[in-house]
Amino acid sequence: MTAPTLTDFLAAPGTALADGPLAMIFAEDETEIDSTLRHHLDLGFKSVLFFAPDAFAAAPDVTTEQMVHRIRFDAAGGEDPIDAVNAVAAAAPGLWMYYCFNAEYLFYPFCETRSVGELLAFHTEERRDAMLAYVIDLYAPDLDRHADAVSLEEAQLDRSGYYALGRPDPDNHNQPRERQLDFFGGLRWRFEEHIPANRRKIDRVALFRAQPGVILRADHTFSDEEYNTYACPWHNNLTAAIASFRTAKALKRNPGSTFDIPTFTWHNSVPFEWHSRQLLDLGLMEPGQWF
Repeated sequence: MTAPTLTDFLAAPGTALADGPLAMIFAEDETEIDSTLRHHLDLGFKSVLFFAPDAFAAAPDVTTEQMVHRIRFDAAGGEDPIDAVNAVAAAAPGLWMYYCFNAEYLFYPFCETRSVGELLAFHTEERRDAMLAYVIDLYAPDLDRHADAVSLEEAQLDRSGYYALGRPDPDNHNQPRERQLDFFGGLRWRFEEHIPANRRKIDRVALFRAQPGVILRADHTFSDEEYNTYACPWHNNLTAAIASFRTAKALKRNPGSTFDIPTFTWHNSVPFEWHSRQLLDLGLMEPGQWF
């Protein structure tokens, strides 16, 4: 059966937008679609909107899951995920939402024992309407065996090489914005000569509560500057991490970079343990006051 377009879906969403948190997953290709959907279902999202062309396959046990709502969408063909996120947000004000791409996996402190609903309930009690996430690059160590750089079983990440710079405010003589930083590291830093300057940041405001008039921008920040802060004024807040093969895939598929990169592995590569404790120990996300 043909999936509805986003316009058709929003015209009759049924119960999909009735309760949050809601996840939006955009399939740019067919890599690890099933594992991406299963990972986010396991975290406890109430609904998962799966954006993909009709030709992209997904496992029957995933596509028949009543919480998964497939929407016909072609990111490679020019449809913009940012526009789609904003359209869903406008249709469901007040709902907590999350967005990512295939072969990306959300982690947050203690996610092995606490649901994403519990995470966002606590964050809401702290009077926060958005949560900063860091996109942490994953990559296969052997590109001869894994030409697309994707391997769940052998995934590696960088244990160091991350840094932050003050985010200039063009409306205030480029003075640093309060409680905002631009974060860098991973493959976008190590292979920056192959990455456009405006795509080198690894921070993404991936979890947010939809509000009328608050718009997601192309650089993964929001029109409400408070959404873009990493902490509130009085103490540190929770942050999350998105373990992502997206950059590794792009670098190996791009003719301009693939032959320049025989391996992503370097002296600071370590196996990814698929556990929030490793990300916390490496300082790649923050538990805030949530213990």
